[in-house]
Amino acid sequence: NKMSSVSSRLFSADDAARYAGSRNDPARMAANFAGVSGANDSRNDIIIRGNSPIGILWRLNGIDIPNPNHFGNAGSTGGPISILNNNTLGNSDFMSGAFAADYGNATSGVFDLRMRQGNNEKHEFVAQLGFNGFELGAEGPFNKNKNAAFMVNYRYSTLSVFKALHIDFGTGDAVPQYQDLSFKLDFNTAKRGKFSFWGIGGLSYVALLESDKKAGKELYGYSALDTYFRSNVGASGISHTYLFKHNAYIKTNIGVSGQYNHIIADRIDTAFKTPKNLKPEYRQTTQNFRYSFNTTYNKKFNSRNFLSTGLYAELYNTLFIDSNDTEFGNNTFVILRDYKGSTALLRAFVQLQHKFTDRLLVNAGISNQFFLLNNANAIEPRIGLKYFLTKRQAVSLGAGLHSQLQPMYIYFASDTVKGKRVETNRNLDFTRAAHAVLAYDNSFSSNFRLKTELYYQYIFKAPVKSYPDYFSALNLGADFNSPNVNNLVSKGTGYNYGVEITLEKFYSKGYYFLFTTSLFESKYKGSDQVLRNTAFNGNYVLNLLGGKEFKINQKHILSLDVRGTYSGGKRYSRIDLAASIAAGKEVREVTKAYAYQYPDYFRVDVKPGYKYNSKRVTHEFSIDIQNVTRNLNVFQQSYDQVNKTIKTDYQLRFFVVPQYRILF
Repeated sequence: NKMSSVSSRLFSADDAARYAGSRNDPARMAANFAGVSGANDSRNDIIIRGNSPIGILWRLNGIDIPNPNHFGNAGSTGGPISILNNNTLGNSDFMSGAFAADYGNATSGVFDLRMRQGNNEKHEFVAQLGFNGFELGAEGPFNKNKNAAFMVNYRYSTLSVFKALHIDFGTGDAVPQYQDLSFKLDFNTAKRGKFSFWGIGGLSYVALLESDKKAGKELYGYSALDTYFRSNVGASGISHTYLFKHNAYIKTNIGVSGQYNHIIADRIDTAFKTPKNLKPEYRQTTQNFRYSFNTTYNKKFNSRNFLSTGLYAELYNTLFIDSNDTEFGNNTFVILRDYKGSTALLRAFVQLQHKFTDRLLVNAGISNQFFLLNNANAIEPRIGLKYFLTKRQAVSLGAGLHSQLQPMYIYFASDTVKGKRVETNRNLDFTRAAHAVLAYDNSFSSNFRLKTELYYQYIFKAPVKSYPDYFSALNLGADFNSPNVNNLVSKGTGYNYGVEITLEKFYSKGYYFLFTTSLFESKYKGSDQVLRNTAFNGNYVLNLLGGKEFKINQKHILSLDVRGTYSGGKRYSRIDLAASIAAGKEVREVTKAYAYQYPDYFRVDVKPGYKYNSKRVTHEFSIDIQNVTRNLNVFQQSYDQVNKTIKTDYQLRFFVVPQYRILF
């Protein structure tokens, strides 16, 4: 994006496939970039500069999309397995702050992804077997004129296939079952412009049962609880690009996206420890459909002036139904949310790039968002300056105001007031974040780059409790839950600041490396006005990765990729064991919220590979060996209701991900 002055970088699908430990996942690949924390082996949440992962915007082919991950809960932006297929992605942008005015409804960062065009010269096919699933893909031209091409890719869970074959991995019913589909059709016309029709979709289901744990199987989940989780998500759109004469074009996108979640949770009466004593504890059904329209006009007046302006409209059709049993076993179900309706978000922006000289340019813009549910309005000015000290060195400055809606489930949380159910959060404002970034960039060789950034973010109007309390929405998104929180007001604040360094050698001459380090501080205040660490304040992240290809001859190529990560541990609130035993459920010491920190996270991944090229077929083999040092990284601590103790769960101790791919 030519309007981005700071905190942005281009990446390719090859990077996600090449980096050790990334599992062909763009989000896990982004965890290697400066300012990003990804010290969670179970999820691919993108935590940028100490912000909640909820603050990120996912955009695909010009359409803002919901969480593109299998097993993603309502309101979250991450998950265990990405629906985005690396084989279909093209060059894309990742932004970690002070982004341009054409991006809205985000406070921390932007993942602007684009699917590539299928091969319009000849038909090609790919088959792949790995941890992420069995995969088949095809692409090629529609006709002899080569002005139209297609691309399609389907994937099915590897573990689901093994389960169907009655192969037991020791996880009982807790086998993640999923499948996904990606496609894109491109049509180039001489007079009417370029048309694209694309789509992605995924279905996923898992059961986490206490009965499996009793059989001695180490599983994630909740003590004395049987949980069934289903998640479906998809997005599709039509894009049209029309080129005018005199260096101008207009691009229009129409799309629809949706997300469906269904959760059943049954509590086991530990006094009897028999399946007959399952009692309903929680039920949730969530359905969100979003209909999107946007159009942008871009005009290059001359070598010094470029204009971009656009309109965005999103219509939300939402359904939220959930309830829980407040007194175990007594069927005292309380409705948490019960909403079905529609609302909309409208946005407009304009931005201009002006080059004062060959060395100095400015990107200036303004965006405005309006939310019809409660008439909330947000005006967002943005500015960026870039000055080239030499042809290879530049200093940049970026600043702006960024605003974001709350996760939809927050608005419809309810409370009982005078015997009536009242949606107490409906009038929440946008969360606002003011960004300021100073950057120095030195491309001291054609393939080497050194970049340093200093940043400060001030966050305000974050949802907090209407009475003195530690809670803030700035800590949401740290796990799989969508908590019920009511009686919120937009009065919370927070701030983040830090420094980032990137030293990179882009892939050339058969090798690459990337070193990034981030030192940061992330704080917030709830309605009790106590300054605390956020849940994401790990304080530092260091990444070092690299790889080398060894070309034996034209047919045989060996490769080795290595990655190491060292970062501060996750913040948490300590469990009060005595209070938990007395209450019969987990109780945290909320007066010291996020005052404690798990031990530092350390992981080394090694990925050897082999490629065989023949005239018409290419075979690729790789083995991604994750956490080769078998380091014990803490995942979480939880209250074990069966044994009445505090249980510690650990992340991946040693994990081998083999992959075979054939292209023909």
